[in-house]
Amino acid sequence: MMSATNDPKDVRPVAWEQLEEDRPMPLLARRRVIGRQAMISRVTLEKGCFVPTHAHVNEQITCVLEGRLRMRLGAEGDPARREVIVGPGEVLLLPSDVPHDAEALERTVVLDVFSPPSATTGIDRPRA
Repeated sequence: MMSATNDPKDVRPVAWEQLEEDRPMPLLARRRVIGRQAMISRVTLEKGCFVPTHAHVNEQITCVLEGRLRMRLGAEGDPARREVIVGPGEVLLLPSDVPHDAEALERTVVLDVFSPPSATTGIDRPRA
């Protein structure tokens, strides 16, 4: 993980592969850069990875680089809940507090931008 500082000497390009990788749940790996106003994560979801329904105060922008995600939007049991498939080159804006889940239909790589940044996201929260 890379974090922001106020020292101009700390500003430098870093390859994603040089950042520490964590695995907060099975079939999912991520690397993150956390700034003061936003956070970006490069997330790899192996086929079949399922992120259960959750919501967060952060606005989330999901950019699919490779693969396809099935995302369900809205609370479970809500008749307005709907499903979208997001593929390579597509972007999905998830407003604050919108319940959603995600399933990797194939090996998928996404860039997730969160604002405000957070040390935890839906995949870091304990499961019931």
